Amino acid sequence: MNAFSYLGATAALVLGLAAADAQAATRVAVFDFELFDTSGEAGPSGPKPEEARRLALITDDLRERLKKAGYEVVDLSPKKAEITEASPFRNCNSCELEIARSLGAQIEVIGLVQKVSNLILNINFQLRDVATGEVLRAGSADIRNNTDESWLRGVSYLIRNRLLDPPLTGKAAP
Repeated sequence: MNAFSYLGATAALVLGLAAADAQAATRVAVFDFELFDTSGEAGPSGPKPEEARRLALITDDLRERLKKAGYEVVDLSPKKAEITEASPFRNCNSCELEIARSLGAQIEVIGLVQKVSNLILNINFQLRDVATGEVLRAGSADIRNNTDESWLRGVSYLIRNRLLDPPLTGKAAP
């Protein structure tokens, strides 16, 4: 291989890698939804088992929908201990941004379900730019009834009408 062939091959490789980087999916850290129970029904050990299961249910649903929309959902398990120590995120003054940053995420999603009573709940999310901390999107949906169906409908509404519509642009685009 002569010098020109080598330079041409090297340039093609560099351009190919640059094109692959340009097409790489946006990396998003989706933290588990948390429960803020103001109903007076909460026990000292945290959410009731069925509500803990519902938090996981809507978190998993959000992650799957973001994957289907073209995002790369970051694995949070390497930072499990830090996440547990920092939780609940509503009290940590954006401490989750550093966790998301350390995992290589470009954007993050945090969510909160506020339980007012067993009939009235509110699902909230916030999507932020990890580099700047800027809130890119936020949403809230009131739901009635403390069931799997109502929780899934609430988070589905937020994803369709607040998180992904209109489509995200710039660094937050998939």
